[in-house]
Amino acid sequence: MDLDFFKQYLIHFIVLCVTVIGLIYVRYKTLVTKNIPPGRKGLPFIGETWDYIMAARRGTPAKFITDRMSKYSSDIFRTSLLGEDMVVLCGASGNKVLFSGYDKYIISWWPYTFKKILMDPSGVGNSANDEAAKMRSFLPQFLKPDSLKSYIPVMDSVAKEHLQKEWSLCKEVKVFALSKKYTFALGCRLFVSVDDPKYVAKLAEPFAQVMAGLFSLPINLPGTPYNRAVKAGRRIREELKALITSRKMELSTEDNNHNHNSKNPGGKMDLLTNMILDGLDATEISNKIGGFFIANHDSASAAITFIISYLADYPDVYRKVFQEQMEILKAKGEREYLNWQDVEMMKYSWCMACEVLRLLPPASGTFREAIQDFTYAGYTIPKGWKACWNVYTTHNNPKYFPEPEKFDPSRFEGNGPPPFTFVPFGGGPRMCPGKEYARLQILVFMHNIITKFKWKKLIPDEEIKFIGSPFPAKGLPVSLETIQI
Repeated sequence: MDLDFFKQYLIHFIVLCVTVIGLIYVRYKTLVTKNIPPGRKGLPFIGETWDYIMAARRGTPAKFITDRMSKYSSDIFRTSLLGEDMVVLCGASGNKVLFSGYDKYIISWWPYTFKKILMDPSGVGNSANDEAAKMRSFLPQFLKPDSLKSYIPVMDSVAKEHLQKEWSLCKEVKVFALSKKYTFALGCRLFVSVDDPKYVAKLAEPFAQVMAGLFSLPINLPGTPYNRAVKAGRRIREELKALITSRKMELSTEDNNHNHNSKNPGGKMDLLTNMILDGLDATEISNKIGGFFIANHDSASAAITFIISYLADYPDVYRKVFQEQMEILKAKGEREYLNWQDVEMMKYSWCMACEVLRLLPPASGTFREAIQDFTYAGYTIPKGWKACWNVYTTHNNPKYFPEPEKFDPSRFEGNGPPPFTFVPFGGGPRMCPGKEYARLQILVFMHNIITKFKWKKLIPDEEIKFIGSPFPAKGLPVSLETIQI
């Protein structure tokens, strides 16, 4: 009996092995026939994820990309990241394909490891494409021109309050930490109408843990950065759900008292209220607002931090920005806040900011999924494979930006760089919907800091590291001197 069982088990095992080997062989022959892009997959499951993480920690994520472009192809190469077969489409042509081919042969894709941190478990299995579409359907109201114009005085007020409380009484500060504090407080004010400093600080803590674990190895064991990020994501959703419940009660009370105005309930027409009125449940709202906080928080603070760093490094650039901002300030009344016309006058300041975003982009790119086989540069990307665009294939490329290592804001004057080469916000129909919001908060903060302080870097050659976004290893400590106007 035991022998018969063993024979039966052995036969099943042999059949299974032959089947698996056959499938692998068929898959291999199919891929060879399809002429897939050159490259390597790296280690099983891990692929080249560890290589990319280590390159980022050494401050050289661009080298991971440029080395493979040199070795395999300047148009496209194959790799394996986050456990997925992946191709990187390079250059302006590659960016154009991924930006303009949406819903034709590619759709949005988010790694499962990201969704496990950022989303409620009930939504982890949802299509990234559907989730992205839902999010974009709610943002236009929040990010329409009239709304953006109304945010500028609020941004100006928050910036002034922040600089007065956190900078003015100090001789030395660490810019990166304070920039994160500012952008997060501003997000709390505009996204969910919260300005209680204690609550803002309480909410900010788990967001920091999420960002630290989002781009780590996805090992969900106690004590790992990824595990801490998963737990922090859960805390964020719980806090947001409590806030949602409270806001719904406010809206219900106003409605019962016949004071409810559907266009501006309680004077709080923020992102949270928009989503409640549009009928989303608490889980959907917490997922989406949490994601928007993440997208805004580290990217904007990284941009502001390195703008301050480069202004300290380049006195000629500093003088031009200072002159432009002082002309705007002198035309304002003593208690008058900035407005849309003021921001539109900050042309050189934005050129300077764009050059910082070229050299140190807060986000390196995003992912897509092939919904059918398609061809690029003579190679076939099979259906189901993941594709991504990466800023370093153009931002650091002398073909598009001569002397790419040189800091030169004049690159963005006039018509600026060629299409699909400067892509810190993506491009085409799927360009980041928060681009204009980011531009406003960056320029408003630039105006306030450069018209209030002079500063000097205390660590001139501070190392730059990357965990998702770039950041100065020591936080960019600077000495401050208040400007007397």
